[in-house]
Formats: sequence, C-alpha cells, structure tokens
Amino acid sequence: MHTLFVTLLIIVSIGLIVVVLLQSGKSAGLSGAISGGAEQLFGKQKARGVDAVLQRLTIVLSVLFFVLTIAVAYFGV
Repeated sequence: MHTLFVTLLIIVSIGLIVVVLLQSGKSAGLSGAISGGAEQLFGKQKARGVDAVLQRLTIVLSVLFFVLTIAVAYFGV
C-alpha cells in the first residue's frame, strides 16, 4: 500500500511541476510559447481557455499531492 501511494505521489508531483511550468505568468511563460500559434489561429479566447484548464488542473493536482503526502506519512509508520 505504501509503495502504491509513493508511486502515485511521484507521478502527481511530476504532473504538478509540468502544469505549473505550462501556465502563463506575467511574461506569458511556456504557455504563451506553446499556445501562441493557437492564439493566432483561433483568437485570444482559446488561449484564455487553455489557461483556465491549466489553473483547474493545478488545483486538482495540488489537492491530490497533499492527500497523497498525508497518506504516505500515515501508512509509512
């Protein structure tokens, strides 16, 4: 059980790092570089939609991270 939670924690941690790096910051970060072509093709609304999805995904992954961290600490004893 402990090994399963540690494995899931590693996967969620890597996913959280990737999602945070993809989000646009004040200088439009990696998200601007990736969705820049989509912004020209589909307009500005699509880029905002991508940022909204990344923001929701960050919230979900961070909650999972904290729950899995508590589970690893509990079952690790």
